[in-house]
Amino acid sequence: MMDGSRLECEGIVGDGCGGGRLFVVEDGVLYAHDRVTDENTVLLENIKDAKKLSKKGCIITIECEDESIEFDLSSFGVKKTSRLI
Repeated sequence: MMDGSRLECEGIVGDGCGGGRLFVVEDGVLYAHDRVTDENTVLLENIKDAKKLSKKGCIITIECEDESIEFDLSSFGVKKTSRLI
C-alpha cells in the first residue's frame, strides 16, 4: 500500500483494547491515533499492498494482496499468514 491510500477502523470503547482510538494503515505503516491527545503511535511498519483493515477485541487484522497480518494489541505480537496458493 505504498500509493498513499489510507485504511481506517475505529476501536470501540469496551471491546478489549484500544477503545476510542482510530487505527490507520497509511503508506505501509499501521498506527493508532489518539483523538484526545491527537498523537499517533506507530504499531507496525513495512505493510505491503493493504486492502482491508478490521479490528475485533485486541486483534487488528490487515488483509494484504499476498498475506493476512494479525496484530495483537495486548502483546504487540504479529502473526502473518500467506494468501498465496
